[in-house]
Amino acid sequence: MKQMTRTAPEVKSAGEGDVAEAFDDFMHAFDEFKQANDERLAQIESRFGEDAVTADKVERISRALDDQKRLLDALARKQARPPLGGEPAMPSEHKAAFESYVRRGDERRLQALDAKAMSIGSGPDGGYLVPPETEAAIGARLRDISPIRAIADVRQVSGSVLKKPFAVGGPAVGWVGETDARPQTASPSLDELQFPTMELYAMPAATAQLLEDSIVDIDQWIATEVEAAFAEQEGAAFVAGDGNNKPRGFLDFPAVAESGWSWGSLGYVATGADGALPAEDPSDVLIDTVYALKAGYRQNATWVMNRKTQAAIRKIKDADGNYIWQPPAAAGQRAMLMGFPLVEAEDMPDIGPDAPAIALGDFRRGYLVVDRAGVSVLRDPYSAKPYVLFYTTKRVGGGVQDFDAIKLLKFGVS
Repeated sequence: MKQMTRTAPEVKSAGEGDVAEAFDDFMHAFDEFKQANDERLAQIESRFGEDAVTADKVERISRALDDQKRLLDALARKQARPPLGGEPAMPSEHKAAFESYVRRGDERRLQALDAKAMSIGSGPDGGYLVPPETEAAIGARLRDISPIRAIADVRQVSGSVLKKPFAVGGPAVGWVGETDARPQTASPSLDELQFPTMELYAMPAATAQLLEDSIVDIDQWIATEVEAAFAEQEGAAFVAGDGNNKPRGFLDFPAVAESGWSWGSLGYVATGADGALPAEDPSDVLIDTVYALKAGYRQNATWVMNRKTQAAIRKIKDADGNYIWQPPAAAGQRAMLMGFPLVEAEDMPDIGPDAPAIALGDFRRGYLVVDRAGVSVLRDPYSAKPYVLFYTTKRVGGGVQDFDAIKLLKFGVS
């Protein structure tokens, strides 16, 4: 049997061969999973019931399959990213001045640019804005690894709050002939959604040797250091944040049964079993969730769930004996569930009593991420000697912008 990686190793670089080999390992793991799970299902249908050894084997292979997927995704991201070293492009004036500040603490060039009204920043107390190249690198990396950001509508603003008006009863529209008088339509009832931005920070540390190494691309280093911290914090907030000094997650909004849905809440479909999928035909409730979405939202719908929930769903077959979960068709693509892509968000709740453990929706229309322009860095060479700390901040907000675009699957009786 081919040896499977149980824990994804740290990846330093990735070539096409590495990604191809990882994808082959992933598909091999999925084949092993199907064989073991088919054996488990056959035992359940027999009069002897499920064998504990077989069930444990399925769980072990399922965990290894998750590890292979994480390794594959990491390799695909590494392959798409520029290296930290190499021949840098000709820096802009802002980038060159910022690099002097980061490497040596020399603020003079940044202050000179600030005096020329180039909006570089607020000085040493508030830090300096990173160059556009660095901000773009951070944004690109967050799109890669922050699951909800990757599928949501992302807008950049210059102020602290984005206000978005909407018509409560829908827009006032009607049909009319080319030369006919325009009949009066009812005036729309307008309300306003507000998306305030909150401060998110990280504090990467560097050695003097790294800062003195001219071959290291400072833009990529800062982006690499803050990406995981930013992605982890905002990922949790986009799912379940309470809106108090953080974005408001879609699970923080009221949830009601789909039959009683109204604007301002998310509709859910109940599994009919407390903390579980139905024992008979479990895929039926997933089908019900799909069709709780209107056709216009289904076209770009995505499933969202955590790793444990995905492991449970992976074992399910449809009425024709086909697995409803299918692996990605190629490296860098998503797994599919009943024909819709699946995004793994670890901050989604586990399956449990009344838990909304699965979401399905057109998140591009349903959830809005608001980035305030500008990422600032404050250099601190004193607090953690001999290391240099970089207090890095950005402002981000988020919330539901279309309550009809996202549906939940609730693991409860009703």
